Amino acid sequence: MIKRFLLLLAVFLTAPMFAQEGNSSPYSYYGIGLRNFKGTVENQSMGGISILGDSIHVNLQNPAGFGALRLTNFTLGGSRKDVSLKSDAGTGTNTSTNLDYVTLGFPIAKNMGAGFGLIPYTSVEYKITNRTDEFYERFMGRGGLNKAFVSWGYEFYKGIRIGATASYNFGNIRRESVREDRGQQLGIQEINRSDISGVSFNLGLQAERKITEKLNLYGSAMYTPESTISAENNREISTVGTAVQTLPTQRVKTDFKLPSEYTLGLGIGESSKWFTGVEYTSVQTSQFTNPSYSLQNVSYDDDSQFRIGGFYIPRFNSITSYWERMVYRAGFRYQETGLNINGVGINEFGISFGIGLPMGRAFSNANISFEYGQRGTENASLVKEDFFKVGLSLSLNDKWFVPFKFN
Repeated sequence: MIKRFLLLLAVFLTAPMFAQEGNSSPYSYYGIGLRNFKGTVENQSMGGISILGDSIHVNLQNPAGFGALRLTNFTLGGSRKDVSLKSDAGTGTNTSTNLDYVTLGFPIAKNMGAGFGLIPYTSVEYKITNRTDEFYERFMGRGGLNKAFVSWGYEFYKGIRIGATASYNFGNIRRESVREDRGQQLGIQEINRSDISGVSFNLGLQAERKITEKLNLYGSAMYTPESTISAENNREISTVGTAVQTLPTQRVKTDFKLPSEYTLGLGIGESSKWFTGVEYTSVQTSQFTNPSYSLQNVSYDDDSQFRIGGFYIPRFNSITSYWERMVYRAGFRYQETGLNINGVGINEFGISFGIGLPMGRAFSNANISFEYGQRGTENASLVKEDFFKVGLSLSLNDKWFVPFKFN
């Protein structure tokens, strides 16, 4: 079973990547690209909530969750997204595939855990053309930021955990534009490349308390301080046509701010049976500064995100029915991204559901998520996106550092 799912996951992630990869969207043209969801497939199938600490799953959003680990957990996941685009200029489709995360988490002492991994933070992937009787324009972009992170979590009192994550952000973004005017022999091509790097931090808190014999109340909080990122920017301008001429490359170093954010969550449930919760996130994107990507028709407000979701397990310890041991998940999310183009705010929503598939007699599992959503609008000559996303993950658990015993 595990070998078959590994093969399926490998084919799912690698086969389409040769054609196209990243978060393909015209809205990734702005800023440093679209922010990727930084949680697991399990989280995404519940609308993105990350309130719970789990003894056999890592929590990529809230580092306090590492304090709940009781087994070593290796997990990787990916997603494939099919998008339909519609605007005043016409319609189109695209497909993108991502390897979303690779992570190893493990307990290091009683009530203490740690982990490390790699996740994509932002994605830039677009190709926009504009043709009239007077001129032709083409804009293309590719790249994004990645996060290599180390996390730590500690349960310092029964049911209360704290945690911290340190991340090194790195990557590059390449943007290319070409313009050809009618009656002009030569066109102009401009290529901008930014190599970006910097450090950021994240703090987390989780709490759970029994309120009846069966019911538990859960709460969580996360805070990410504002951080400074450096960019080495190269600009190359050349002519396009029969006589090609390239001007000397311009190199400029700039610093910009990644905005602070906080998240609050609250939920209720019965251990190993069911859970439902709500979560709110505010990202101070109005503080975003980056002179490399400033545009006249673009402004930023604060990003607000609302999520609700949960899971249900018919009978987690059933020995007669595989279906009763499966985890059934569902959720909803709504986001005001803070991005304003031509005076219109770009919003997004998604409806998701998924299942967790036990693998063998151990605690390992496979997870599948499905999400339908929309981003943007056709107003003000903008683009509306309808997307369908499928996520797959593998979560392998084992007990490490166990001393051998001899009789």
